[in-house]
Amino acid sequence: MLLTSAKKLRSFGIIGMNQRNFGLISRYNPRHLYPLVDDKLKTKLLAQKAGITVPKLLGTLQYQHDVKLLKDLLHPHAQFVIKPVKGSGGKGILVITEHDHNLYFKPSGDAIQLVDIERHVSNILSGLHSLGGKPDTVMIESLIQLDPVFSDYSYEGIPDLRIIVLKGYPIMAMLRLTTHASDGKANLHQGAVGVGIDMGTGGALHAVQYGESVSHHPDTRKTFSELVIPHWDKLLQLAAACYEMTGLGYLGVDIVLDRDQGPMIIELNARPGLSIQVANFAGLAPRVAIIEALENIESDPQLRVIFSKAQFSSDPIIQHPRQLHMRST
Repeated sequence: MLLTSAKKLRSFGIIGMNQRNFGLISRYNPRHLYPLVDDKLKTKLLAQKAGITVPKLLGTLQYQHDVKLLKDLLHPHAQFVIKPVKGSGGKGILVITEHDHNLYFKPSGDAIQLVDIERHVSNILSGLHSLGGKPDTVMIESLIQLDPVFSDYSYEGIPDLRIIVLKGYPIMAMLRLTTHASDGKANLHQGAVGVGIDMGTGGALHAVQYGESVSHHPDTRKTFSELVIPHWDKLLQLAAACYEMTGLGYLGVDIVLDRDQGPMIIELNARPGLSIQVANFAGLAPRVAIIEALENIESDPQLRVIFSKAQFSSDPIIQHPRQLHMRST
């Protein structure tokens, strides 16, 4: 039975952990470059140097004795996000949307006190949420403001877009929508909805929650059939440019749309997960094969995006752009 299932997955072009680890990560990502993306502070500085917008940094804490500085650091800010600098998979992220005296409110409306935040920060510093469990640094950022285009598609939080980039070519994308179950976090393992996105149009293709297909958001009840991500070409070009920015050949680029500042990169990942295949109801293997077969890599990110849109779109007009010209003449 297991053998049959494995054959069936391969027939769909599904890439598994071993193939990802050895055929993609080890092959295309030099280990000495990992710190550029494993350390969120380094990623932020790298992006700023490249002229890419990132959430504003409000402060950092490095040592346990810094916890006593937290009250004064947080006091001027009604909203903020606390992250482990070397965390992964959304672990250890605390989002606060309102601050009233000694009460801090999470996106769900649940209230916590300063002592709870201090405990959370202390746990981050001790390495509870970091890669390898090593002592970590706390990063406090401004809260991203929800773009109205997603107001019906996300609940108690900010959605983000994950784009997989291979050798500078965007090959697959997924929108992660927050839910009540995910506590306002765009984390699929905690109950966020993953929506596969057409590479050519930015439109929704397929959606899953807890690995099961869904047709509408579990909280807002809005159907996904009308969902189209705005500024799609710009987002793809932003993701493609991260190849030059980091030197990493296989990369997960996480982008958000801020109401006031537009697209922002929030994280880069040298070991992107594989659940994006489930959300797209498609395997990565055929797309990887197309990129690996290229004799030359375009140096211009915009040209790479044009190629990817034509190759990986389900829209026949984008797959065959000459048809568009024929229709207009």
